[in-house]
Amino acid sequence: MAWLLAQGEDIVPIPGTKRRSYLEENVAATSVMLTSEELSRIDAVAPKGGAVGDRYPDMSTVNR
Repeated sequence: MAWLLAQGEDIVPIPGTKRRSYLEENVAATSVMLTSEELSRIDAVAPKGGAVGDRYPDMSTVNR
């Protein structure tokens, strides 16, 4: 969540959770400030666009 919040003022995360403890973790992320080095390391292992593609490759058998 801290990484997502560091992506810019025009990014608004919409976390979904069923547990209060997870909601509290999400809120706590607003106080985490990642350094530029940490952000670079995250981008190196999970580059933007690295998870691009169809969610389900073949939907032809659904709703026949």
